[in-house]
Amino acid sequence: MTQTFAPRVFSGIQPTGNLHLGNYLGAIRNWVDMQHEHECVFCIVDLHAITLWQEPEALRRGIHEMAAALLASGIDPDRAVLFNQSQVHMHAELCWILMCTARMGWMQRMTQFKEKSGKDKEGASVGLFGYPVLQAADILGYKATHVPVGEDQKQHLELSRDIAQKFNTDYGVELFPLPEPVIQGPATRVMSLRDGTAKMSKSDPSDMSRINLADDADAIAQKIKKAKTDPEPLPGDVAGLESRPEARNLVSIYAALAGTTAQAVLTEFEGKGFGAFKPALADLTVSVLAPITARFRELCADPGYLDAVLAKGAERADAIAAPILVEVKRTVGFLGKGL
Repeated sequence: MTQTFAPRVFSGIQPTGNLHLGNYLGAIRNWVDMQHEHECVFCIVDLHAITLWQEPEALRRGIHEMAAALLASGIDPDRAVLFNQSQVHMHAELCWILMCTARMGWMQRMTQFKEKSGKDKEGASVGLFGYPVLQAADILGYKATHVPVGEDQKQHLELSRDIAQKFNTDYGVELFPLPEPVIQGPATRVMSLRDGTAKMSKSDPSDMSRINLADDADAIAQKIKKAKTDPEPLPGDVAGLESRPEARNLVSIYAALAGTTAQAVLTEFEGKGFGAFKPALADLTVSVLAPITARFRELCADPGYLDAVLAKGAERADAIAAPILVEVKRTVGFLGKGL
């Protein structure tokens, strides 16, 4: 008899500073929508962050800033579970158990390790190599059934499914569900304003490549005005954007901010140049981000409140994860209190 699992959403986000429009449209806003429809566990993944060395004070600041961004964007800590990963011991413990389930061949196929380690694989941390197993522990430790992911994370979710399947098979149980990906929205992958083929990123040396969550209206308008485009007017259908990455990116951003489709945007602006489109995009961006930015700044000025929210979320997360970890330990054959 196949076990059925109660629907539960899990997603994690890096505690990066310099939050930008890509973070908001690619993940955060979707989380805000999902919390009203599902049981959601949202995690600021500080354990993942240290796979690359972090300056401790910057890491603490990054955790606070991400918590502030999530709350300012509309995450309700009384509705969704919001916490930072290192406060719940299940993540590290289950990661080790699943390390013993995952296979080296699976890990060596992970493209993100190759990209992040570059030519210095010998100098990369073991944690960076094992990063996807910690991701699996994050998801499976809550028996999550659905995971919002970007296109670049689908391979890691497939690994989580493989690990869950192997654990279940090895021990003859149906302990873990096989989590399904949830890819939402017209702008799940927001690209750079300077290069429509590169993802919007805080690591880009040009601040003009991204719209930061803390940017004021003038900065947003200036960045959109100077965003790279081409001389052609906007087409009447999406197919006309196929070989125009910068135009496609701006249309996609507009559609996501307006809660509509790229086709609807093109229908409205067909035949118009970017001289008309960019001011409309700037006005829309400011109208959406201004209240979020104001609240974000307020919350960043109150770290005590943020600590309290994260501590309460960690207690709620542990209440879900601790019994599942006990179940895993019992299945594996460990002995100890509560087993």
